[in-house]
Amino acid sequence: MSVEIRPITLPERLGTPEAVEFERYAAFAIDIEVERWGDDRFAYTPAEMLSIYRDDDYEIKRAFAAWHGDTCVGRTISWGERDAAAESGIVIVEVAPDFRRQGIGSRLLEHAEGVITALGRHRNTGWIDFPLAALDVPGPRLHAPDGEASLPAELPSVRFATHHGYVLGQLERASVLQIAARTDEFRAESARLEAEASDYRITGWIDHVPDALVDSYAAARARMAIDVPAGGLDIDEEFWDADRVRVHESHATRGGRTLLVAAAVAPDGSIAGYTELELPPGKPLAYQSDTLVVAAHRGHGLGMRVKLANLVRLAEFAPERTAVYTWNADENEHMLAINLALGFELHGFGAEFQRG
Repeated sequence: MSVEIRPITLPERLGTPEAVEFERYAAFAIDIEVERWGDDRFAYTPAEMLSIYRDDDYEIKRAFAAWHGDTCVGRTISWGERDAAAESGIVIVEVAPDFRRQGIGSRLLEHAEGVITALGRHRNTGWIDFPLAALDVPGPRLHAPDGEASLPAELPSVRFATHHGYVLGQLERASVLQIAARTDEFRAESARLEAEASDYRITGWIDHVPDALVDSYAAARARMAIDVPAGGLDIDEEFWDADRVRVHESHATRGGRTLLVAAAVAPDGSIAGYTELELPPGKPLAYQSDTLVVAAHRGHGLGMRVKLANLVRLAEFAPERTAVYTWNADENEHMLAINLALGFELHGFGAEFQRG
């Protein structure tokens, strides 16, 4: 069957004639998430996706779609830091079930990698998510350089990655915390920790970091790429300043997301650690995005303190959100210990592959 691959033009807004192809591209991405997880809990809405893709200030993003007539049957997205020192880019490739094993994925990957090459980068990173049930199959397994988890080597998406020269660099545990009826428990434990606290104070905000903290917060976010376990992956540094923080906030809220942040402030007034929850529109859940304690400030229990403070804030601000999803490197023993103590339960894995 004839399938054409062409770039996706980002519209100024949804619901217009020029937005039709992008909206079909976004709908296809939702279908893939539903196929994978049984629902759309991790899918971006078209408005969220448009906001993210149009954020071209600090990351360059390019999308392609595969078309069978007017039907989107595959997609790819490539992106990378604008920083000239960056050496890598990220590629995601997805194909509709009825169109797999026909070479469409390889054609899409060629387009995706071409974007990264055109940026002057020589290294590609991609990831694939798996529910636990998908990993319970017999046969040989792939192990990441660090951690104890593994993947079945014969899963189609794993074979696709390895066939194209990608090597498993890291596995991330995807975990969920059910928070319904636990607000009093979280509040009491948070109060206990704060009563025993050292000189670090906990603060928080919704959507907009206070001006007095924005520079320090940007410096802490820049550490996220290089202070967390990377397994066998080579990861570029990320440049963050106050302007990038404001762009991050505006693009999240423009797409309909709310950002809840709790931060630990050191005696000198700098951000020593932080955690961010993203509240997607129209869903009874929250995503745990970044959590980081800056290396120089570890050993003071700040990770648990900021997480508990933000869970209390979540319950007060959005009591309809009854679950929190998080992703952590399988070898990140310290953060995993915090999550286990809070009651997070494993529900899947994310695999990161790299080539170059």
